[in-house]
Amino acid sequence: MNKTGILLFAHGARDPAWALPFEAAATRLRQRAPSTPVKLAFLEFMSPSILEAGRALAADACTQVTVVPLFLGAGGHVRKDLPRLLQELTQLHPQVAWQLSPAVGETELLIQALADSAWALAQGSAALLPPATAD
Repeated sequence: MNKTGILLFAHGARDPAWALPFEAAATRLRQRAPSTPVKLAFLEFMSPSILEAGRALAADACTQVTVVPLFLGAGGHVRKDLPRLLQELTQLHPQVAWQLSPAVGETELLIQALADSAWALAQGSAALLPPATAD
């Protein structure tokens, strides 16, 4: 029996607030597909790493995992670092088929969302912004 998982892969940053939109995206994806394991991983500065997240998906008996780069474009990290990391995941977990998708920023859906968001913000629409949180 095949079990599919999704591994979201982002760059990472020193500021924990940077990850909030990615965590929100992972949460929404889990809500959309509650029976599909979803892990968010980072290249650097944050955890889990892609190897840790991949290990968790393999331990969850996933036999197929789609790796989705949460990058606006396919720069060096997506073209060079990520394939090397996927090769390592394949060696560590050969029972899992790791499939790399294009970077989200190269999809028509996100390009249109970026244009729509830029237009709405330029028109002064604060409705696009998340609600302020009390610190």
